[in-house]
Order: sequence, then C-alpha cells, then structure tokens
Amino acid sequence: MSDKTQYYTTTGKGFLVKARHYLAEGDLLQASEKGWGAAAQMVKSVAEARGWPHKSHHHLWRTISRLAKETGDEEIRKGFAAAGTLHTNFYEGWQPADNVVRYLDQVEDLVLKLESLNGEL
Repeated sequence: MSDKTQYYTTTGKGFLVKARHYLAEGDLLQASEKGWGAAAQMVKSVAEARGWPHKSHHHLWRTISRLAKETGDEEIRKGFAAAGTLHTNFYEGWQPADNVVRYLDQVEDLVLKLESLNGEL
C-alpha cells in the first residue's frame, strides 16, 4: 500500500471513530460530516491504489459506480449514498438522530468493504 493510500485509509477510519464520538455527544452535524469524510477518504484510498482520479465529488461517485459494477455489490452504492445524505445533513441539519445512526452504520459497512478491496490489490 502506497503512503498516499495508507494516508487516506488511516484518515477515513479516524473520521469514523470521530463520527461515533460526536454521535455519542449528540452533535449530529459533526457526526454527519465525519461520516461523510470517512466514506470519502476510503473511496479516495481505493481510487489512489488503482490509479483512478479522485479529486472531485464526481470522481468519487464514478469510483463507487465502478466498484459496484466490478464487485456486483450494490451495497457499495447504498453506503456511499448514505454518506452523501450525511454530508447534506451537515449543512441542513434535517436528519433525526435515528437516521444519522442508520446512515453511520451503512458508512461503517462501506468503510470495511473498501478496506478489504484495498487488501485484495
């Protein structure tokens, strides 16, 4: 694993820990944004490892689409869509706590899947 790939992986996993911490404190906005950050950093990690572009949201979504097709696992798309909802929630604050919990659970599943994809390279 390259230094850059490792950086994105470490950062993504760290953001997930912070998301759970903020959630426990009742800070849904920060929990949401760290959930998004965890997913985005892990997508960047996989893209970096494969030599795919990852400088924009568009690139991240294209990576997710490619990975879902490659693996046949549509949960990858759903997990990243949940992360996108969390990203929006950071700005709008319209998601209730139970939704944030569910979306963070989906993001956690996504993080684990993406980490395992990096391990397969």
